[in-house]
Amino acid sequence: MFSQSHLLSLSSTFIPPSTKPLIHIHSSRTLPISTNLFNFALNLPVVQRSHLIIAMASNSNFSDQIETCNSCFEEEEIDRFAEVGNKLADAAGEVIRKYFRKSFDILDKEDLSPVTIADQAAEESMVSIIQENFPSHAIYGEENGWRCKEKFADYVWVLDPIDGTKSFITGKPLFGTLIALLHKGKPVLGIIDQPVLRERWIGISGRRTTLNGQEVRTRNCAKLSQAYLYTTSPHLFSGDAEVAFARVRSKVKVPLYGCDCYAYALLASGFVDLVIESGLKPYDFLSLIPVIEGAGGVITDWKGHPLHWEASSDSRATSFNVVAAGDKQLHQQALDSLQWQ
Repeated sequence: MFSQSHLLSLSSTFIPPSTKPLIHIHSSRTLPISTNLFNFALNLPVVQRSHLIIAMASNSNFSDQIETCNSCFEEEEIDRFAEVGNKLADAAGEVIRKYFRKSFDILDKEDLSPVTIADQAAEESMVSIIQENFPSHAIYGEENGWRCKEKFADYVWVLDPIDGTKSFITGKPLFGTLIALLHKGKPVLGIIDQPVLRERWIGISGRRTTLNGQEVRTRNCAKLSQAYLYTTSPHLFSGDAEVAFARVRSKVKVPLYGCDCYAYALLASGFVDLVIESGLKPYDFLSLIPVIEGAGGVITDWKGHPLHWEASSDSRATSFNVVAAGDKQLHQQALDSLQWQ
């Protein structure tokens, strides 16, 4: 790594002509490589940052440093994303706690699912923080859908202010705020926050999942006959999905109900073994992926395919069937029993 005194002179010939007006680098400008250049580059839009790295690579003096610089950019970015993610959860939690077990109006959405002022206000509190910190990022919220001037964005925050509104309105503290950050469609950050119990699971791509700052992991359970299974409600399955779920339920040790997203948090912490649900929307499961995988678990659709959703201004929140397990062998046994075609 270069020392503070090592200076990098950036010639204007290094930067593609189309980007010159955007990054304002001139031949007379020099930057210390270890601090100012990193900070300068981190404040650039992604495309311009890539051009800067490529330009540095074209100079043989820096070609062997590009991998190190690139990883530093990623670490700096993900830490910043996690910092803002925590602020989102804090803000939503403040709103939600004000309304929990209080009197308020309950409205029915088009799909007859309930929504409250707490859902709406919590989402708005998170949106304002994202727009302040990352104005170029898109937002897709359960309550208000896509928010971005562009049709597409490399970074998309997917928000579910209260996952488990029925639990919330009936005074049961097993709902949660779900926050996901997608980068080019892949969830790189996921948060499950229970604001009443003040428990927060954070999953970051490539890192171990934490609960209130302490690392957690799933437990070993390789046999379906020994598994503790959660689903939100058996009444949420219908048709072939109901039959498929019944095949798994009949083989597990204990079937349990009623936790919404909190069941996945318990799985990540090693207290339950399997969660199976039908009809989940993207804002219901995208945040779960980094949390489950970072704890050593597996989460897919019922065919074993990775869960993926393209977020854009034209995207519709379609339904997915989800299975999550703490043990890979158990996950495969669940898929075999579901027999989903």
